[in-house]
Amino acid sequence: MAQRKILITSALPYANGPTHLGHLLEYIQTDIWARFQKLRGHQAYYVCADDAHGTPIMLNAQKQGITPEEMVARVSVERQRDFADFNILFDNYHSTHSPENKVLSELIYNRLNDKGHIKKRTISQLFDPEKGIFLPDRFVTGTCPSCDAVDQNGDSCDVCGATYSPTELKDPRSVMSGATPVLKDSEHFFFDLPAFEGMLKTWLRSGSIQSEMANKLEEWFADGLQQWDISRDAPYFGFEIPNAPGKYFYVWLDAPIGYMASFKNLCDKTGLNFDEFWSKDSDAELYHFIGKDIIYFHSLFWPAMLEGADFRKPTNVFAHGFVTVNGAKMSKSKGTFIKARTYLDHLNPEYLRYYFAAKLNSGITDLDLNLEDFAQRVNADLVGKVVNIASRCASFITKKFDGTLSEVILDPALISEFQNASESIANHFEGRDYSRAIREIMALADKANQFIDAQAPWVLIKDESKQELAHQVCTQGLNMFRLLMVYLKPVLPKMASDVEAFLNTDLAWESAQTVLTGHTINPFKALMQRVEMDKVNAMLADSKESLVPTVKIDPNSPLAKEPIAAEIEFDDFAKVDLRIAKIAKAEHVEGAEKLLKLTLDLGGETRQVFAGIKSAYQPEDIEGKLTVMVANLKPRKMRFGLSEGMVLAAGPGGKEIYILNPDEGSIPGMRVM
Repeated sequence: MAQRKILITSALPYANGPTHLGHLLEYIQTDIWARFQKLRGHQAYYVCADDAHGTPIMLNAQKQGITPEEMVARVSVERQRDFADFNILFDNYHSTHSPENKVLSELIYNRLNDKGHIKKRTISQLFDPEKGIFLPDRFVTGTCPSCDAVDQNGDSCDVCGATYSPTELKDPRSVMSGATPVLKDSEHFFFDLPAFEGMLKTWLRSGSIQSEMANKLEEWFADGLQQWDISRDAPYFGFEIPNAPGKYFYVWLDAPIGYMASFKNLCDKTGLNFDEFWSKDSDAELYHFIGKDIIYFHSLFWPAMLEGADFRKPTNVFAHGFVTVNGAKMSKSKGTFIKARTYLDHLNPEYLRYYFAAKLNSGITDLDLNLEDFAQRVNADLVGKVVNIASRCASFITKKFDGTLSEVILDPALISEFQNASESIANHFEGRDYSRAIREIMALADKANQFIDAQAPWVLIKDESKQELAHQVCTQGLNMFRLLMVYLKPVLPKMASDVEAFLNTDLAWESAQTVLTGHTINPFKALMQRVEMDKVNAMLADSKESLVPTVKIDPNSPLAKEPIAAEIEFDDFAKVDLRIAKIAKAEHVEGAEKLLKLTLDLGGETRQVFAGIKSAYQPEDIEGKLTVMVANLKPRKMRFGLSEGMVLAAGPGGKEIYILNPDEGSIPGMRVM
């Protein structure tokens, strides 16, 4: 097999917060693939870096009273510790706020500029007059211009899904100060992405990304590619654009260049040739593992930048889905927004590595971490099947045969079946279809256990005339166990290391074609403990407790789970007109999972309101009841019709939603004081 040169990256984690299990899906997936390539004997390097620039980092550092550099350094230490404790092995971990990234960012920009791919024009942007700063999209909220939903982000609406410019928002306000932003002109620099449309279409059709992602990207071509704004105005934490004082590279320009910078840093430390991997005529392979939410940057902007600056493009961009926990989006209130460190405080990191591998395939569907299934699968597969083989065979070898394996393999055909699975399992790992690899490995583990059950060495050993047969059975069992651990080594590197010490041999992929006979092993030690649900529950409890304020509040109280909002003036409150309303009619809404359509009688007029209470109420449960509504809320156009107010309810959601019921004597239309 010819040796390949492979450079592998994961998306650069933003240096503005702790690592959580959603992040870890990507780094574990990438680490397994990188370890597999190295185990197959290829020249593979896995690099990453902190994504260290941008307004959020600058503002967060200001809030903490430290410099952005100090904050980034602190986050990096914690993040690298998390990665190391999850056995994620980088060949180099660097930062986008580095000399290498500054040099490469300026080089790429200058090459693009010299070729006429950088354009300048004056644009109007929202500006916070109190903070004196231009506002990034996510630092502006307001009313959606498409459906009139309130409190929507500056780039997209969570209600109707519309995308837009922050200048299109109705009633915009700054997230930083609450002030009404003003439009202010500024000269910006743009990368001429449309000039690369033909190249990009060809590249995408070459199989460089998954087909479902390629189909999604076709929508951008249908709408027409737009020039990409690559500059930001001071104050900004990043690299200043050459010959443009007060103008900085937008974080998404220098972030992917961070892949190159991290590798350049590795090259400078080890003597590797940077150009062998990044020049246009490179015969090396370049792979990016990313989340599906950033596919546009990696499959349109990034290859176009590389093409324009005379560097090679990625061999492939592998996108993956998100992590859900127990079938739902990770939730802080439920304790399912689990930080890496909280997990590590309670559970073995290789449990998670195995569970992710057992569910990962080459697609982009979301992966659900069902915690009961997680415990059952690890216990059944790793403890009940794989480790069980070694634990049932090793003690006999140690106690009865001086720790030395037999010279005879009892069933060579069965061993050959395990060996012949090598290429099939390798193909699954190569194609990132880890779940199929795991299924094949566990099917072999079942056969190994069936063989040991049928031979029953614990019975044979009691008969002196059959002890040599027991010796051969256990030798075969340990050889099958060894082959399983060769195949599992990319997934379970710590357990594999312990197995190498136990079996006194390296678990190299090519060694799958050999067997151990007459070989001395070391005494067996427990390789993995069962997952206990009390530890899983303790992890969830700790995830909840991390949200509780420092004041003495019952951690189980609603106040702990959702603290009181910032103070408002009386005049602000007086604008809200709360009225008693009678629910004259309640109906299901076709196509809506959470909504009921309510007709509310205000004692003289009726209002139509869509309320997200379907999980807690059936229409017949609430018809005829009195409740409280916000009567002067501006009507909101929704996909199902016009909503003309809001019903007041309490509770964390799901089945725990409680419509407010006024006391006896209230009548429709009364104002709530």
